[in-house]
Amino acid sequence: MYKRFVPFALASVLSLSALADEASIKKAVEGKLERAVSSVTKTPYLGLYEVYVDGQIVYTDEKVSALLLGARLIDAKTMKNVTDERMQKLTAIRFSDLPLTLAVKQVRGDGTRVFATFEDPNCGYCKKLARDIAKLDNVTIYTFLYPILSQDSLEKSNQIWCAADKAKAWNDWMIDGKAPTGKGDCDTTAVRKTIETGRKLAINGTPTIFFADGERIPGAVPPARIEQKLSQVQAQGR
Repeated sequence: MYKRFVPFALASVLSLSALADEASIKKAVEGKLERAVSSVTKTPYLGLYEVYVDGQIVYTDEKVSALLLGARLIDAKTMKNVTDERMQKLTAIRFSDLPLTLAVKQVRGDGTRVFATFEDPNCGYCKKLARDIAKLDNVTIYTFLYPILSQDSLEKSNQIWCAADKAKAWNDWMIDGKAPTGKGDCDTTAVRKTIETGRKLAINGTPTIFFADGERIPGAVPPARIEQKLSQVQAQGR
């Protein structure tokens, strides 16, 4: 009878030990970085622990004797970028949780392929993205005005939100360089709430794209990559 319980007891001890290690690592990293750690996960590589903090992955050992910031972990057998795959999972959201009523909506063609962007009107990469996605067809685009670069960004966002045709005002500025001329004196609660939403989602740069399957892609993305992802999501939904 005793022997039958040994494996279970041993497994329980090991599990508790792992939890204790992760808890102590979490506490130690928070002390060193003075930031709240979201999660700690043991990796199968070199005894490293993955620490997710402030929207990025940091690697450390069980003693927290060193911190690898901005590192990319590559599986030497498959050459798979482990860090990128984990970031996709850790930063993914439920698309249905996005407050889409706060966004500028554009529908092209049948609108079946859906994605959302968080963009600052003074972001150069966002302007390039606007030109690139203008070529896409059969899409519904939700653009969240996310003015994080300057006071002027906030003023332009308010002006665009207050325009009679928000999508036209956005595209006129982002694609054609025609600055919004209207006043930003309407109810701009949506812009303020978008800033709050972006902070909750740890969006630290623009543009940031969210696809219908919840995957997040930060930064400038080639149009071919966007097209590929949209087709992939559409195929998964069939």
